[in-house]
Amino acid sequence: MDNNIWTDSIKELRDVYVLSCCGILAALAVALKFVASIDIGEYIRIGFSDLPGMAVSALFGPAVGGVFWGMLDIIKYLVAPTGPFFPGFTLSAVINGMIFGFVLYHKNLTIKRVLAAQFISKLIISVGLNTFWLSVLYDNLFIVMLPVRIVTALVMLPIDSMITFMILRFVSRLWQYGIRMRDTA
Repeated sequence: MDNNIWTDSIKELRDVYVLSCCGILAALAVALKFVASIDIGEYIRIGFSDLPGMAVSALFGPAVGGVFWGMLDIIKYLVAPTGPFFPGFTLSAVINGMIFGFVLYHKNLTIKRVLAAQFISKLIISVGLNTFWLSVLYDNLFIVMLPVRIVTALVMLPIDSMITFMILRFVSRLWQYGIRMRDTA
């Protein structure tokens, strides 16, 4: 773990400009949850409500990303609950925000780096933790759900990576422009 990335990210939590951006992106994420998802069959959903969280993690690091994703998970549940609240999913969200932060923060944005972040996220969170949480929550066998979760993750990996790369490239350019404008004001 790179201590510099972690400490830099913690410092971001003190910046009012960063917190304001996080608030705006949280509102966008909640709105996207309602209007921006595409279902492909019964098990595959292309959703866009995680994109603001990925932007927060990439721009502000793993500490801000983890806090943002955790709080956003609770907010989304309070606004539109889908099933019972389960803290394991909130823990998954925090870890996911940290994964994207560690892989993308203070680094050149490349498709390979985004693919790596998505792969790690899908392996640890989607296939690992979330499958475990679902098996605990619904008394399903982990090993029974695992093949479907693996196939879904493999199908979604290139799709999510391309969408994430394009959005993060756009957001990082906007952020750089905003920083330049803030510094000249």
